[in-house]
Amino acid sequence: MGLFEYNDVGIDLGTATVLVYVKGKGIVLREPSVVAVDRTNGQMVAIGEEARVMLGRTPGNIVAVRPLRDGVISNFHDTERMLRYFLRKVLGRRLFFKPKVIVCVPSGVTEVEKRSIIEATEDAGARHVCLMEEPIAAAIGAGLDIGQPVGQMVVDVGGGTTDIAVISLGGAVISGSIKCAGDKFDEAMIRYVKKKYNMIIGERTAEDVKINIGSAFPRKEEAYMEITGRNLISGLPKTVTISSNETIEAFREPLNLIMEKVHSILERTPPELAADIAENGICMTGGGSMLYGLDRLLAERCKIPCYVADDAVSCVAIGAGKALEHLDVYAGNSVYDYKRGDYYDNY
Repeated sequence: MGLFEYNDVGIDLGTATVLVYVKGKGIVLREPSVVAVDRTNGQMVAIGEEARVMLGRTPGNIVAVRPLRDGVISNFHDTERMLRYFLRKVLGRRLFFKPKVIVCVPSGVTEVEKRSIIEATEDAGARHVCLMEEPIAAAIGAGLDIGQPVGQMVVDVGGGTTDIAVISLGGAVISGSIKCAGDKFDEAMIRYVKKKYNMIIGERTAEDVKINIGSAFPRKEEAYMEITGRNLISGLPKTVTISSNETIEAFREPLNLIMEKVHSILERTPPELAADIAENGICMTGGGSMLYGLDRLLAERCKIPCYVADDAVSCVAIGAGKALEHLDVYAGNSVYDYKRGDYYDNY
């Protein structure tokens, strides 16, 4: 392994979390994709976990934002600075030797969105940038043998997008992406509480509810959680107790959108591959797939066994890392070199 290869990096550039895999070391960084900026001079105040705790709690001159929305860059300048900070954090002084980087992107991104991701990564200090579709990376990270002529289905539920793909012989036979995932669950929770309890809660509270008692399928024992927000009528703080069954009701709309998308992909799947999927089951990855009962709900709707991969949150980053470690195996039709306009060749 040459000096440069120690630098090679795989990045899961997620809407909610950025994971960085360094060749030969594994996942070395897992930080929220949040930046805090001082409006008066444009300086970065905090990045990652330090910035996440500031969400909804900043003074007038500081704004804490997510520079990525729905799986793509919404603020180019902030994304570039965030990537530069993370690369410097994991590589340190070795950033002098610019790394080769594989960035995972949703399967539905446009050419313009791909270009902005590549430019932001290059500006952050990358020597060479390749793109990889998230569901393929997730399948590799989940331990599926995607090189075989056997149909494998992956549903990657992230923060901004849900990516679905049917994979065979190392490539996506049919894939789709929907901008409905973890963030939409949070928004649905905020709307539900506002409508039912005349109370406004913040994004972080909604996320806490989703993580602690959020459900897509009824639990054996109902769970409860106290949440505090602002009363819409009096304007004063208000505390209510919410149950896990209420979260099922709150999440109904985004859950239905995901189920419909999976159903539409299955409808367009060639019959031989559909038979393989029925036998092997659907593999679920991403942080959103850890919502209680989501696999059971999907299995019930599609009449196909479903299971959540081990370490579902890290699957995409692990897949990108494995592609880096074994470019000779995965380069053919998984890792796309945008500048050459072709799949990466190990040159």
